[in-house]
Amino acid sequence: MHDFKRTGRKASAAWGGGVPVGGRLPPAPGFRQAFRCFLRWLIGAWLVVAPVAQGAVEGESAVVVGRAPTLFPDYAGIVIPPNIAPLNFKVEEPGTRYRAEFHSLKGRAITVTSRNSAIRIPVRAWRELVATNVGDLLWCDISVRDRVGRWNRFTTVTNLIAREEIDRCLVYRLLKPLYSVYVNIGIYQRDLESFSERPVLENRHTQGGCLNCHTFLNHRPDTFAIHTRGSANPQPMLLVISNAVARVDKTLGYLSWHPSGRLLAFSANKFALFYHTKGETRDVFDARSNLGIYRIDSNAVVVPTVLGLPDRNETWPCWSPDGKYLYYCSAPRLPVDQFKQVRYDLMRVAYDIDQDRWGDPEVLLSAEQSGGSAAQPKVSPDNRWVLFCLAKYGNFPIYQPSSDLFVFDLQTRQCRRLSINSEQADSWHCWSANGRWIVFSSKRLDGLFARPYFSYVDRDGQFCKPFVLPQEDPSFYEHYLKTFNVPELVLGPIEVKESALAQALLDPLKSLKPTGETRPPEAGPPSTIVEGEGQKRYQPSLK
Repeated sequence: MHDFKRTGRKASAAWGGGVPVGGRLPPAPGFRQAFRCFLRWLIGAWLVVAPVAQGAVEGESAVVVGRAPTLFPDYAGIVIPPNIAPLNFKVEEPGTRYRAEFHSLKGRAITVTSRNSAIRIPVRAWRELVATNVGDLLWCDISVRDRVGRWNRFTTVTNLIAREEIDRCLVYRLLKPLYSVYVNIGIYQRDLESFSERPVLENRHTQGGCLNCHTFLNHRPDTFAIHTRGSANPQPMLLVISNAVARVDKTLGYLSWHPSGRLLAFSANKFALFYHTKGETRDVFDARSNLGIYRIDSNAVVVPTVLGLPDRNETWPCWSPDGKYLYYCSAPRLPVDQFKQVRYDLMRVAYDIDQDRWGDPEVLLSAEQSGGSAAQPKVSPDNRWVLFCLAKYGNFPIYQPSSDLFVFDLQTRQCRRLSINSEQADSWHCWSANGRWIVFSSKRLDGLFARPYFSYVDRDGQFCKPFVLPQEDPSFYEHYLKTFNVPELVLGPIEVKESALAQALLDPLKSLKPTGETRPPEAGPPSTIVEGEGQKRYQPSLK
């Protein structure tokens, strides 16, 4: 197990399994044919590649460089979705002119020339080439002309096109790296098949409050929830069901949909933000928290006793895709002066929705075993893997440079650190609907701004080298001064209008006022379901 007590820093790759993050591609099941082609290509490399390298580039002789070029972003040795936007990049090699040729086993090659280091790939040609070669290798030959007019050709960059697509859209929050005021915060959606981005909701339309966590029902773009924060209580939640919008006047925290669409698990947290003078300046202490259930079908809030123990803090709820378990994190309550001793266990509890019956809490990975603090569990669509964060302490991994991604195998009960981690905070992760991709936020580029990264996951739970969200401008991440967090993969674009969401917050056409406690009593009998006002048989429809 990973032991932060002994390392005091990010773990090395020796702590767990996974896929090497270098240029080699993993032998993942489902790609055997592609790798046979890869081997044939290696054997015949001098017959195919070398003669071209030693031939002409735009009518001039070329010198073969015995290494791969340096690219930014690092789009080399990766597995890519067949429906991803062009992977535009910069060639970080000195030169006066640049040339990149993309080709695979079938279809027309793409040649891009540039007088600067930026390589921008035509969208239509990229789509045709990638779609024609699903499951095969994608090569890129890069040449750079130096100051004396000589062309230098680098070793071919090799990537693999996956057979499985990624969900079409990515929804995330953008905000400046501030922590004391809500300035220019918005939730946005990006079409992953292009470079199109548009706002879901910006706080300039909601009197400047905070737009917090968003969560979707089974990756559906028409049914989701957004928690908000303002200057007055309660801090309402926006509830969207089949594109119909309502405001729920109840303060809820981190959210997770039950796959039936009938329940939302939530956390009720009492946070304290404080600061350090060295390293990551921000930190968060969770003084008191528990979990609760918002019953959409009856507009009721309940805190089951097993989720609101008086001597424990429970947070980060996540329903399993089959709806039979609620995963979460739990730690003993400690005073604020012991904040570095707070470490959360990875937990789950069984639930029968038809009987509304809870089982006993089960510890999957204790803090004593891991030596760290667990957060943000997310279960794969096949109910096989629990992807979660492990940091030195606390429950807010985005502010913890020590935060790493781990995976817990529910079949073998084994846990391992993923090799896709970096020396900076890696957190806020999400599975794709088909379970073959994950997206997560990482501060690996500069230690300050979180960016969304994608990784292919094979059927044996091996995670491939991650790559950052492609942008039309290859220099985008060098000058963009906002951080991405809470990346969520969605099967299609959100169609509900931003104006409808803003109106639901400020002047709602439908306002739901559930009753019930969001924090547990210090002691007492199990909580019972409390009916909402005038909503004895509230159905999961907002029309």
